[in-house]
Amino acid sequence: METVDSRQLRYFAAIHDLGSLSAAADAEHVAASALSYHLSNLEAELGVRLFQRRPRGLEPTAAGRRLYTHARAVLRAMEDARADLSTARESVSGDVAVGLAYSAVKAIGLSLATRVLRDYPSLRLSLTESLSGTTLLHLQSVDVDLALVYNPPATPLLSSIPLLEERMVLLGRPEVIGTSAAPITVEEILDLPIILLRQGVSARALMEDTALLRKLEARALLQMNSVHAIGDALVAGLGCAIGTDLFMRERLQAGDIVSRAIIEPTLHRTLYLCQLTDRPPTVAREVMHDLIVELVRQAVADGSWKAEVIYGQEARPRG
Repeated sequence: METVDSRQLRYFAAIHDLGSLSAAADAEHVAASALSYHLSNLEAELGVRLFQRRPRGLEPTAAGRRLYTHARAVLRAMEDARADLSTARESVSGDVAVGLAYSAVKAIGLSLATRVLRDYPSLRLSLTESLSGTTLLHLQSVDVDLALVYNPPATPLLSSIPLLEERMVLLGRPEVIGTSAAPITVEEILDLPIILLRQGVSARALMEDTALLRKLEARALLQMNSVHAIGDALVAGLGCAIGTDLFMRERLQAGDIVSRAIIEPTLHRTLYLCQLTDRPPTVAREVMHDLIVELVRQAVADGSWKAEVIYGQEARPRG
């Protein structure tokens, strides 16, 4: 019995991506008959049908879609190994994809791009900005190599290192959240028109208190997936939102909205630097890891990121 090899996985991924044997054959520069042969062998080896033959091409079965996820991870790992071993350590090169939550982009996105271009000209950096929950999905699907994520789930599949902790505030127009500069209690917030940033599979990215999060979701007047839409809604006086000063920094600086500290209880969220545990390390990823940690520390130190650095310390309990 043959074993699955990288060539079979590469051919399978090409067929999956392009939807036909002929297109995949052109892309891989092999005969369509050769691809068909390898596909048949792969299906026989795995004991499942990977594609349904349709009039307009090939459609992956459920098994085919599952195999594609594994194939992408394997092929990406092999590409990383090839790039990593082909150059000396002192000449860092290769591709590194970094996923950043919205706040992280505002705080260190430009600095990260600038430092890579200046210090590592052979390193090809790809930055992806998204909401924290989506950033986690990008990491799990191997679209990014490293990700800055708020309050990720505790799972053996992720290596998650806490970098900093932010205190949440209430944001809105004075006529909505009050003209007092005094802190506001969570109980008082629950009586206000709340606008929530929807976080999808990682709703806990907003805060670590999941029980309170469920209360807020039940009371929310609006839930939006757009940071800019929430900003516009706050300026228009439609409601208030729980976030950080960095989250709405420009609107706070312009005086369009104000913020109030939250008490009883105080609310925090923790930013983690995450990567998949089953991916072998590379020099490029190690360099990027250290650079991200450095820039986060620097942003907190110079006051552009209002937070407490906790790298190397225990984060608050998660859950």
